[in-house]
Amino acid sequence: MSTAEVEPIVDRATARPAVVVERRGDVAIVTLDRPEKRNALALDVMVELTSALRHVGISDATGVVLAANGPVFSAGHNFGDMAGASLGEARRLFEVCTELMESVQTIPQPVVAKVHALATAAGCQLVASCDLAVAAESAGFAIP
Repeated sequence: MSTAEVEPIVDRATARPAVVVERRGDVAIVTLDRPEKRNALALDVMVELTSALRHVGISDATGVVLAANGPVFSAGHNFGDMAGASLGEARRLFEVCTELMESVQTIPQPVVAKVHALATAAGCQLVASCDLAVAAESAGFAIP
């Protein structure tokens, strides 16, 4: 599977996708790549990550490594999505988050989180949804 098989949602500010998918042999590497936003799980990022995982799920990959670029694995939900959100918008955000976590758990390949730094709130939930987490000594985990 190549990054061309996943339709990335491009961050207009940086003109690049928030999630990068690459293959290393039989393993798919799925990487959060918005370090300037602390890999926050904004609505568009969660949609893109869910899509990437589902594409990997139907591929011939035998495993998935979930990684992140930058100084933070994931800061959790993007407060910009939540601040001032209506009840319907907040529900939609959490439905998309639930879909993401369920996708991690239901694709046929084992998903291993490669955590190099802080994972908080929904970022910590994302790690906990994986089949296995490998954490560097520099990793940290926190929930509200």
